[in-house]
Amino acid sequence: MREIEPGRLWIGNSGDLQDPARWLPLNVEAVVELADSEPAAHLPRHLIHCRFPLADGGENPDWLIRIAAQTVADLIRDRIPTLVACAWGMSRSLVTVATGLALVRRSSIRQELLSLTATGPADVSPALVAQFQAVCERA
Repeated sequence: MREIEPGRLWIGNSGDLQDPARWLPLNVEAVVELADSEPAAHLPRHLIHCRFPLADGGENPDWLIRIAAQTVADLIRDRIPTLVACAWGMSRSLVTVATGLALVRRSSIRQELLSLTATGPADVSPALVAQFQAVCERA
């Protein structure tokens, strides 16, 4: 798990979701799970839990991309401590967080993605990035 915005935003992986005791002390209030083939995480009931079954290959419905990106942007904008996680924490979570940050900061997805990939591991799907960019440009 890595901290993106101090005390407010983290990127994690499916292993992190299986061990909430590790990150509950950070006062995480919302979890955004970006899993297309992984089983849903069993999380404490008091948490906001959003699950968007995104695939890396770029074949996601536009509405799903739009809702996932807007949800993350709203959580960031409202300063709700949020963990965003996908299988390995290196593609879907990075692209979704980069898009959420871009929407809040009125910057580009590319700029936010470059910043995120410079500070930690990444294996971003170009097709997924292209899909997020296309959907956000049409919104």
